Amino acid sequence: MRSIVLTKGVPDFSEGAVSFDEDGHLERGKTPTVMNPNDEFALQAALQTTVRHGGHVSGMSMGPPGYGEVLQEAMASVYTDDSYLLSDRELAASDTWATAITLSAGLETYQEEVADIDLVFAGFKTADGETGQTGPQTCWAMEWPIVTHVIALDVDPDERTLRAKRLVEGDLDEIETVEAPLPCFVVTDPEFEPTYRKASHRLTHKALRAETEERAAEHDDHLTTWDHTDLNLDPDYIGLDGSPTIVSSVDPIPKAPSEREATMIDPHDEGMGDVLEVMQPYAAEVGE
Repeated sequence: MRSIVLTKGVPDFSEGAVSFDEDGHLERGKTPTVMNPNDEFALQAALQTTVRHGGHVSGMSMGPPGYGEVLQEAMASVYTDDSYLLSDRELAASDTWATAITLSAGLETYQEEVADIDLVFAGFKTADGETGQTGPQTCWAMEWPIVTHVIALDVDPDERTLRAKRLVEGDLDEIETVEAPLPCFVVTDPEFEPTYRKASHRLTHKALRAETEERAAEHDDHLTTWDHTDLNLDPDYIGLDGSPTIVSSVDPIPKAPSEREATMIDPHDEGMGDVLEVMQPYAAEVGE
């Protein structure tokens, strides 16, 4: 099975250093970036498919050169065999539509130059935009079937079909089972949980995890970068020029206070004996 996992870098909100330009566009090159948390579920689904059926997993992302570290994180934290970064200045300030056009061109180039694709996995939504549009829009551009809100899946390589359980309209209380022909897109839900019931699968999973961690240490050797000319893209239809979305305003992300007031106490202070006596049973439970 040949799988592609679409990943994205999002601002590292824990750092509190998110930079915007005067037009309200996020300056990703100046903002600390991490892999979008929801993309981990897409990576887990691709790894599960590879464990059960064999194959190859490629990570793909669109963004500035620094997004190579995002792809490296995907390789190290879950699993990929190699990485593909779609990057140049013409792609800057893309909205979800222009991003989808670029990613679909990346997938088509991959099929022309590398191998045919069976499955494309995408995360539910990103931690910054939270639109959930890029995966479905990329699928629309590819004209492939798509299954969203997937919480469990398996494929039949012989029949060339995907069988998946999905949440109905995101409702945890209603689950349906669907089938789709390959190739297709899969958008994993945060409720997705990989399963490895067979001992052979668990052993394979352990071996693949060890391999990907070792490979990630030399990530540059497994990274291919394509610019808009490699993808045969017209600059008028990508980046800011190809983005119909207009940002009307941006709310600043509040930064947590660097210092918090605290009152130091001494266990020997007056009245502390009563407090410690009350807390002693709880301390004993923690100690057990």
